[in-house]
Amino acid sequence: HLDDAASATVLAVEQKARGVFNIVDDEPAPVSEWLPYLAACAGAKRPMRVPTWLARPLAGEMVVMMMTEGRGFSNAKAKRELGWELRYPSWRQGFKEELA
Repeated sequence: HLDDAASATVLAVEQKARGVFNIVDDEPAPVSEWLPYLAACAGAKRPMRVPTWLARPLAGEMVVMMMTEGRGFSNAKAKRELGWELRYPSWRQGFKEELA
């Protein structure tokens, strides 16, 4: 959620933090799970599924891999080193709030 990204950025700047921080929610999910939920929250039709064999030449191997195999990242370092706390620990909460 934008509010969570902004609060993490402010903490990093105020603390003159060094290094890379993953600013993500607590609930990593594959695109196949969150994209239909996002569409429903937005009142849109359910996204069409495209077979990987068709998507690969159109979008590229990296995009297809991220869309089908990516499972998210850990925000533990940001929480530990910055004292960062999420307002929206789940992508479900963020989507509902922004699209309500």
